[in-house]
This record gives sequence, C-alpha cells and structure tokens, in this order.
Amino acid sequence: MNAATAGSETVLPPPSYEAWVGREEERTQQLHAQIMHAMAATMDMQVAPIVGEPLPPGWQWLFFNPAAPRSGLGVDGHPQRGGFLPPIELPRRMWAGSRIQYVAELSVDAIATRRSRIQKVENKTGKRGPLWFVTVEHSISAGGKLCIVESQDIVYRDATPSNPAPNAAPTIEPYDGKAQWSQTINPDTTLLFRYSALTFNGHRIHYDQAYARDEEGYPNLVVHGPLTATLLQRFAVEQGGGRMLAHFNFRGVSPLFVDRAFQIEGREADDGSLTLWARGPQGELAMSATAQFH
Repeated sequence: MNAATAGSETVLPPPSYEAWVGREEERTQQLHAQIMHAMAATMDMQVAPIVGEPLPPGWQWLFFNPAAPRSGLGVDGHPQRGGFLPPIELPRRMWAGSRIQYVAELSVDAIATRRSRIQKVENKTGKRGPLWFVTVEHSISAGGKLCIVESQDIVYRDATPSNPAPNAAPTIEPYDGKAQWSQTINPDTTLLFRYSALTFNGHRIHYDQAYARDEEGYPNLVVHGPLTATLLQRFAVEQGGGRMLAHFNFRGVSPLFVDRAFQIEGREADDGSLTLWARGPQGELAMSATAQFH
C-alpha cells in the first residue's frame, strides 16, 4: 500500500476489499406459516397468508437472517465485522436500497434457499466523509424454481460527530404532479419491536432510545428501512388491483422516527408502473420507489 504525503500529514489510500467480490453463501429455511401470522399481526392485517398461498412482497426479508450469538455482536447490535461481508471499519451500517425482481410466486411453508453473492465493493466520499458501498445479490429458489432476485446496497459511513452542526432544512425531492393515493402510517414502539424480533434485527437504533440518540445522533428510534419498503410494496399491490409485482426498486433518502406519523403515497405512470414514496411529518422525502407488475 503506497502512501501520499499532503503537507505534514501522510494520507493512506483506502483499503482494498476486492478479495470479497464474488464471495458466496447459502441459507435454506422453511417459510413457516406461524411467522406469517405474526407478521400479519405486526402489520395490523386481519387475515394472514396460509399454507400454499404466495408470500407477500417484502416478507422474504423475515427469513434467511444471520443469528449471531450475543458475544458475536458489535456495539451497535449488528454481527461483528468480517465473515461473509467485508470487515469495513466504518462504524455505521445501513441498508440503502434494493432492486428486486419477482420472477415466480414463493409459497407459504415452502422450503426455500437463498444464495447470496457479493457483486461489488466501492469506496466513495460523501458530505460527511468516506463511504463504502457493498452490493449483494440474493437469489431465492424453491422446488427448483427461481422466485426472487434482489440486488441489495449496504452503505458504511463514519460516526456522527459528537457535536454536530445544526441540521439544515431537509431537502425535498420534487415530483411531477400530486399523489393519486396517500396513506398515513403511525409507527409506534410496538411496531418497531415486533419487526425487529421477526427479522432478528439487533440494530439498537430500532429499540434502544438512549443509544439511538446519544451514540448515533438520531432524535428518536428509527423506523426500519425494509419495513417502510414492505409497506410501500403492500400499498403498490393494493393500488395495482392485486396484481403480482414484477419489479420493485427502492432507495432510502432520510430516516423516519417512532411516534411521528408519515405518509406513503404514489401515482400511476403512463406505462402502467407506479411511482411511490414515503414522506416524513415535515414533507421530507424518506424513501422513493418504483413498482411494475406482471
């Protein structure tokens, strides 16, 4: 590793994680109907999918999650660095977005296999310093049939400064025209707790208020990005007349917080696809998404 000198400081180039590109892992799990009932209750649905019915979009994230022992967790509640994902030292880790293709129905109670492969690892510089992006492709199959393909982006960043500058007004990404549909979501601590439990997500920003506030600099507990994306997918299916999703892409923009109602909204594009988004209580864009149907 060669070092460059800037003035009196020695600047080291970023580490290389090329050895992780192409790394693979495989997990097999039964998509138990009991978890469907628990997720339906969490989503406040009156009827849960039963054995043989298709798994609702986004519910695949309830499965195939790592179960690291408590001694193997980092301070943030995530599994410690290394293993399948590269050992990137930056302390904050977030799910930035995904591009999902729903190829075929995945049935409740089926035995499914998820094969994961690291597609790329990229170093970038953001407003707050260095960023690392890891893109992982997940392919889920059941009964010898490919059902779901997802490219997931994970971003690593530095910690929030202990005395950050006052936050600027949130940037609102404009949309052409107004929403055709809108729904209010009221995220409470029970919703966040249940979703963390169902996905075995130990990240403390979702249940440990003191940690979220004092260590990661958030004003309150953070709503899970994949939970918001799941709500947007359900919203898309409702507005799409119950049709099966073919593609769903989403990108996280800014966090949503517990006990602060937010809106999920959308409209139909000229080609029949849907443009969707979630907005926080001040109108700030929290997540943008697109949905296409079979």
